[in-house]
Amino acid sequence: MENLDGTIVTTAAPKLRAALHASSTGIGLLIATYLITFAVVIPVGNWLISRLGERRLFLTAIAVFTLSSLLCAMCSNLTELVLARSLQGVGAALMVPVGRIVVLANAHKTDIMRLVAYIVWPALLAPALAPLVGGIIVTYGSWRWLFLPNVPLGLAAFIAGALLMAPSTRQARETSPLDWRGMLLAGTGLGGLVYSAFVAGELNSSWVSVALDLALSLLVLGAAVAYLLRQPSPFLDLRVLRVTTFAQSLRGIVPFTMVVGSVPLILPLMFQDRFGWSPIRSGTIVLFVFIGNIAAKPSTTPLLNRFGYRRVILAATSAVTLTMATFALFDASTAVWLIALVAFVNGVVRSIGYSGLMTLVYSDVDEEHMAHGTTLAATVQQMAAGFAASVGVVALRVGSSLSHTNPATSQSAYRIAFVLLSVLGATAVLNAFAMHPSAGDALRTIRSPRSERSGD
Repeated sequence: MENLDGTIVTTAAPKLRAALHASSTGIGLLIATYLITFAVVIPVGNWLISRLGERRLFLTAIAVFTLSSLLCAMCSNLTELVLARSLQGVGAALMVPVGRIVVLANAHKTDIMRLVAYIVWPALLAPALAPLVGGIIVTYGSWRWLFLPNVPLGLAAFIAGALLMAPSTRQARETSPLDWRGMLLAGTGLGGLVYSAFVAGELNSSWVSVALDLALSLLVLGAAVAYLLRQPSPFLDLRVLRVTTFAQSLRGIVPFTMVVGSVPLILPLMFQDRFGWSPIRSGTIVLFVFIGNIAAKPSTTPLLNRFGYRRVILAATSAVTLTMATFALFDASTAVWLIALVAFVNGVVRSIGYSGLMTLVYSDVDEEHMAHGTTLAATVQQMAAGFAASVGVVALRVGSSLSHTNPATSQSAYRIAFVLLSVLGATAVLNAFAMHPSAGDALRTIRSPRSERSGD
């Protein structure tokens, strides 16, 4: 629900603007509000678990998200919808890390690879489905149906959670008070970064304004990091970053997520603006990314077990970078089957790479730091996912400037944009190349000869 909801509204922005008689800035505020609320609240989940327990907090988060989705569908103007989306962002921010902690808290290391595959799948599925679902809704239905499907899904999730989840004992072990200073500093810095990304993603925004917002946000976030590292019981424990594989996985997740997350957003733009396709046709082609995700799932765990994390992640990030460069070669005369094939391959390798990076996060994190590590990883991943839309638009703006053309009337801007995105993807390749050959061996059920000789 959360992953789909965070993407689908962007697809339906023109329909919302017309239905609510709102400006482009107003609709942009609607999208940014959800992302900012999400970024600010998501780190609070770990502390709330210590007070409410996983089961109670998870069910509360589902209830908040479901009710706020209903409120969104009932809104009659932009102001009401912005407020309802803010509340929806709170529910979404608490569902994500708590759900992961529930799944992974007592898992054996060799089970994490399989478990995270289930967690990662919706994050890859939703952005690929959003263009098609959003296209159908904006073509045949009311904008209110963007939010109404969450109601029965939320009810089903709440009932399933109430029946299946056992009461938590985690709150008995965590008694430290909330670090308000750390929360305010981190929240302000994270919210500022998301806002900067949103401003950068506006086609008519000022680069000077973006640079100032970004610099101020990074300054506040730097102060937050310095503060959190000095605290004995910080709001968010950053010391888990000292775990090498944890830090390496996050360094790879950020550029990789931004690149693959931009595909379901910038491809439909190119298909509709340059190729003249309908929203449904463009969404159908992007659906091949999702089909690639499905096709890759059965092979991901065997590949990681057989060849190891470094080699698999290196191959997957390289292939994603290559497919992004291939997208730059397409134009309106390109065969549809060829575009669908490259989208399919992109889906395959992004699924394998994302699963590898997300499971590597937990390779060497001990149980004591699992909750903080899970929360930090979820925060970084969601921030990167939030940046994905803006990264695509920024690349398109830069392409337009370099080619001295309007992206709505020229293919050159899109070509340059995809090349820039492939360069960003290359940073994930370099990060994978720098990994130790035995990285992630603690998660594998088939050990490498190197690990066996060293007695790991």
